[in-house]
Amino acid sequence: MTDGTFAVEPIGCVESPLVDLAEAPRQGDEGTPESWLVFAPEVAEGLRDLRPGTDVLVLTWLDRARRDVLVVHPRGDTSRPATGVFSTRSPSRPNPIGLHRVTIVAVEGTRVRVRGMEALDGTPIVDVKPVLGPIAER
Repeated sequence: MTDGTFAVEPIGCVESPLVDLAEAPRQGDEGTPESWLVFAPEVAEGLRDLRPGTDVLVLTWLDRARRDVLVVHPRGDTSRPATGVFSTRSPSRPNPIGLHRVTIVAVEGTRVRVRGMEALDGTPIVDVKPVLGPIAER
């Protein structure tokens, strides 16, 4: 049993033209510009099998989100009923971990260009994982 705390260290950050939360798309399939995932040199070896055309899941730390929110109106629409945050994709939540399914466009050393990333410029990257195909392909 631990004391309930643990550390998560960023492995990189997002470089994006998106800088204003109010103007950013809410989901990656809602008109996002291409962005770069820029990784720290010490994790470069972990990027070696990433290929253009591949879909991956990027986990980010939504560093500008509120951490004291448990109930939201989905998509900020007050005409919709208040909903528990764990039933939504709201960035504001006790642990603001972002989950983004993106398509790799290019890999240039420790820089990976992606399509479908709605995170703001400077958002810390926590991890990258492959999107799994059918069981027979794993």
